[in-house]
Amino acid sequence: MTTDFTATKRQFHLPEGLIYLDGNSLGPLPKTAAARVAQAITGEWGELLIRGWNKAGWMDQPSKVGDRVARLIGAEAGHVVMGDTLSIKVYQALASALQLAPKRRVILSDTGNFPSDLYMAQGLAQTLGADYRLKTVAPEEVLGAIDDTVAVVMITEVDYRSGRRHDMAALSARAHEVGALIIWDLAHSAGAFPLQVAKDGADFAVGCSYKYLNSGPGGPAFIYVAPRHANLVQPALSGWLGHDAPFAFDPDYRPAPGVERMRVGTPPVLQLAALEAALDIWDSVDLHDLRAACLSLGDRFIAGVEATCPTLRLVTPRAHDQRGSQISFAHPEGYAIMQALIAQGVIGDFRAPDILRFGITPLFIGAVEIDGAVAALSQIMTSGSWDRPEFKARAKVT
Repeated sequence: MTTDFTATKRQFHLPEGLIYLDGNSLGPLPKTAAARVAQAITGEWGELLIRGWNKAGWMDQPSKVGDRVARLIGAEAGHVVMGDTLSIKVYQALASALQLAPKRRVILSDTGNFPSDLYMAQGLAQTLGADYRLKTVAPEEVLGAIDDTVAVVMITEVDYRSGRRHDMAALSARAHEVGALIIWDLAHSAGAFPLQVAKDGADFAVGCSYKYLNSGPGGPAFIYVAPRHANLVQPALSGWLGHDAPFAFDPDYRPAPGVERMRVGTPPVLQLAALEAALDIWDSVDLHDLRAACLSLGDRFIAGVEATCPTLRLVTPRAHDQRGSQISFAHPEGYAIMQALIAQGVIGDFRAPDILRFGITPLFIGAVEIDGAVAALSQIMTSGSWDRPEFKARAKVT
């Protein structure tokens, strides 16, 4: 199968006159999502009411959609389930991994990890007691820091600021060599490039669906549990839908088989319907074609920006095997520059302290959009038009 990216682009609603380079933060709307969600609202919720849990298959959605996501991350069927938020899934994975390594107390992560993941680790360590601690090292020092004191390594595969990509296979192998477990956060990986969580040795993997997978704001997260652990873990968040028989209303928790025990609360039916519509697009996508197009477009963007905007400093690795699907540049006035660029109809985003981020998403971005973004950024930097008070006023979301 050769992917037709012209065809995939036609399947997204993209506002006229905008170049959208922020799919790494929030994916655009699949055109079929509105009708799919409307059907869930009027045809299912409206007509079936409570019967929708059985007749419309709402109760099975987390597992069925999970299997579709499993294909995109290289997981075994039946070992991915959807639901809740990414922070909750991080907490579940971390608590479960620590339970599997009862004699160790160190959680290892890196200083480039997304703060919410670190907050979850800090909070869990405080809950478990003074012996537990979170240790962070620089991203490039993670491999050397994995030793026999570490219980769990918790890594976001692609650094949310720089776009630097960790080596999943190498870090997983090192963790297992010293008797540790490893959790991979795939928030900036799932739907960005081919993944092989099973082959590369992940013990747990988590991720969100509203970035590259295009499920919409607040879309549900997913969790993967390797088969070797699936019937051993005892979820710290033992919700009723993770019970072996939720409608027996047993007062004592009894975990469901396998990854189903990682379900917590009521499935987000409407958001899962939107994700189902988005995944229909992914059925026509070869992830290797996606990766090749992404790298080519990323190289084109880097070359164009460096040729015309010399005061912007590239922070994303140039080497293809070391980067994800975003390109990041640094500038002391990065926030104002990004706001000026957005005002010109090119949407990226900013991450403190000085990072301009640009998502390279071939499903709806091609060479025309890349060249248009370079031209707009060049004009802003050459003219200094970013240096205006309205572009320096910070909004709640950057």
